[in-house]
Amino acid sequence: MAAFEIIFLGTCACDFSPRLKGDCKDRFDKDVRRSSSILMNGHILVDCGPHTPGSLAIAGAPLASVTDIFVTHLHDDHFDAENIGRIASAKEEKLRLWVREDAQFAPIANTEVVRMRIGQRYDARDGTAVTPLAANHTAYPQHFIFERGGKKVFYGLDGAWVLTDSFRAMRRQQFDLLILDGTVGDYDGDLRISEHNSIPMVRMLLKSFASVGITGPSSQVYLSHLAPSLHRPHGETEEICGAFGAHVAYDGLKLTV
Repeated sequence: MAAFEIIFLGTCACDFSPRLKGDCKDRFDKDVRRSSSILMNGHILVDCGPHTPGSLAIAGAPLASVTDIFVTHLHDDHFDAENIGRIASAKEEKLRLWVREDAQFAPIANTEVVRMRIGQRYDARDGTAVTPLAANHTAYPQHFIFERGGKKVFYGLDGAWVLTDSFRAMRRQQFDLLILDGTVGDYDGDLRISEHNSIPMVRMLLKSFASVGITGPSSQVYLSHLAPSLHRPHGETEEICGAFGAHVAYDGLKLTV
């Protein structure tokens, strides 16, 4: 039995296609990306942006099935208070909302806010342990290590490179799956590298990860949070990343770990 069953509900940065209001309103498409989010084991969300409730509907997951939302940061494409409220209002028990300890936002009805200290390990539901790590971004950012059944998943969207303390926490752990920020395409000289990865940056990161045991022969690596305006079409980007051992996530992709 898999420790993690993951579906990518969205894989976009914030340059959303107008087709999301047209022919792709009610379906997933590899080149028409929705706001970045994943659903784990049918009930744990990572981020809830402007498209997340619709993505859950396409995936056949009722809003009331979500028990926990882990928030990477408070930018609008990852933290949509109205949509979090929609999920919370569909439930009888309170929705647990996990944020960085200093995050500031207006209260949301029927939620239990869990404030996370960077580097501290927390027990979530169904035997899942979660450790937040420092991230190189803004709006109270954090990355996550998820552990369950002897498997480890790193979720690191919206952040450039890996900060020193986070790198030290990750080394020699050998993750089974890493989901990395891939906002910028396969070129140099983009101004966003202070807070987002480009494909050349990911190439370098993976070599360093392998050198200190963060990745091993069986590790899977997927890029998400892609800006379509900065990338080639999905198929071409998958070919580029496959050359150095990475894959490109797309909306509706299902993984088991």
